[in-house]
Amino acid sequence: MNNIEDSLLKIAVVGPESTGKSTMAQYLSKALDSSYVPEYARYYCKDLQNQYTLQDETNMFYGQIALEEAICSQLKNNLIICDTTIMTVKIWCDYLFNHTPTPVLTEIAQRKYDLYLLMDIDLPWENDPLRDFPEERAHFMKVWKKELDNIQANYQVISGQGPQRLENGLKATQAFIDAITS
Repeated sequence: MNNIEDSLLKIAVVGPESTGKSTMAQYLSKALDSSYVPEYARYYCKDLQNQYTLQDETNMFYGQIALEEAICSQLKNNLIICDTTIMTVKIWCDYLFNHTPTPVLTEIAQRKYDLYLLMDIDLPWENDPLRDFPEERAHFMKVWKKELDNIQANYQVISGQGPQRLENGLKATQAFIDAITS
């Protein structure tokens, strides 16, 4: 990691529910000795009992940005691993409310990540009080691909079970870092 130049590298771990995003982001952060941005929505939603409003989504949008920016101001090095992005807010707003607020769309167009790791839906569903749609994972995987394609994102789909999945994410991330630092 010492080879990376002065610019900040942002890796985003994204995808449908119950695909190992948090596990992957935390693993990469430790393996690469980098800073980690958790998913703000997990804190925000814990008392909502899966009843979200458009205002809640907007609050999560601003919370995720504030959390990311606060952590970016205290980096260990010039690599940061983000457990999701504000694109999640757009996907949920579109799905639940058929509308995404303009500030969210504007920020998505401006906020860039160097690499997205799109977690595949090949893991079994794990129940969690903050998860909503186990039968919709294939739908949301298509939506994620479409949204990432729409912003011309550099992304890789990460598949596999257990330690192999983590290793696949690390290999993809390390290959990306090696390619831009050589």
